[in-house]
Amino acid sequence: MEPCPSRRKDMYAAGAAAVLFAVAVAVGHRVQERDGTLRLPWPPLYARWEPHAGPGTVPALLLAVLVALYGPALARRLGPRALAWCSFGGSLAWITSLALVDGWQRGVARRLTTKYEYLRSVGEVDDIGHTLAEFTGRILMDAPDNWPAHVAGHPPGALLTFVWLDRAGLSGGGWAGVLCLVTAASAAAAAVVTVRALAGLDTARRAAPFLVLAPAAVWMGTSADGYFTGVGAWAVALLALAATRGVRRPWLAALGSGLLFGWTVYLSYGLTLMAVVGVAVLVAARTASPLPWVLLGAVPPVLAFTLAGFWWWEGYVTLTERYYQGAAGVRPYAYYVWGNLAAQVVSVGLAAVAGLRRAAAGLRRPSPLVLLLAGAALAMLVADLSGMSKAETERIWLPFALWLLPAAALLPARGHRWWLGAQAAVALAVNHLLLTGW
Repeated sequence: MEPCPSRRKDMYAAGAAAVLFAVAVAVGHRVQERDGTLRLPWPPLYARWEPHAGPGTVPALLLAVLVALYGPALARRLGPRALAWCSFGGSLAWITSLALVDGWQRGVARRLTTKYEYLRSVGEVDDIGHTLAEFTGRILMDAPDNWPAHVAGHPPGALLTFVWLDRAGLSGGGWAGVLCLVTAASAAAAAVVTVRALAGLDTARRAAPFLVLAPAAVWMGTSADGYFTGVGAWAVALLALAATRGVRRPWLAALGSGLLFGWTVYLSYGLTLMAVVGVAVLVAARTASPLPWVLLGAVPPVLAFTLAGFWWWEGYVTLTERYYQGAAGVRPYAYYVWGNLAAQVVSVGLAAVAGLRRAAAGLRRPSPLVLLLAGAALAMLVADLSGMSKAETERIWLPFALWLLPAAALLPARGHRWWLGAQAAVALAVNHLLLTGW
């Protein structure tokens, strides 16, 4: 049995995180009421206070109880493939049920059709080559026919995803929402594959229920960032398989990883920081052998976009100017540099916070899992300090938050049911008390 002091420290860490979030709420509301500079109705989250229930309420409650009570025992009996598939299925059910708390239309189908979102611009793309060539010229707010906020704020890969979906006959917010739901849910399976490759099957089994009952699911199924999370997760998973030689053809896995890493760069500028997570994987596996294949795999998307007329760096520099033309120009860095981190408390949950405490205690002789967690935390910290993530980080940082969730595997197994209950309680409280913007 583990000494009580360690368990008390876990509780202290979770309590401190809860206090941090409460302080961010209190200070944020005061600042917003005083001068309105936070530009959020319910800081530090992009949400408003609106207690409600919906069709997903009962399924979400039932699923939370079932996973908390039986998830750890089931995970211990599953083989590698079944564990990954069950994690995907469980995550899909959890994300979907939480989204349906707001109803199908408000929770899924209409999310990507608002004036800020990608689907508003899908009909404008008649010629993809022409769109890419003029894309950067339409980013600034004073540009003729400027893009909506989310289209302007991302490279064109995000918009093209929904253009291709529309051209495949799957048009409208419903199909776009389903794409985000399914891809986001697959991230849990990708994380299980990664943890198994780096830290072993037993650790992956301990992590799996926490990846399923992630509080981040509140946002993963209702925004394009859930889709980004899934793509980035599989890039990391394929890299882990290549680095540990967990597949028959490691070079092919590395090539696929590079292709996905290259694609993520054209989904979101901030996802260049996924390279930090990738480096953590290589350090944990103690090899750089997949790197040439990864770089080769990244060439096709970079080459395709560049030859079509979109230069990534020019787009990023222009987007930086647009960023400060909007709300970021008045949002105070002094609040968001710590308020962003407070928002992650309800994204990763108290169990992950307690697990991260244990990971920090093991940094002197870090295990592969601790190195993976450190890479994700470092990527998030760089994003925070950059000043390019003022608010909405519960959504924007989903690709990084995913890799903090396995920290809960470091907690004593006998307490997993209670920690899973705490994870579910955070998600259910946020989803039923607040109406989130994404």
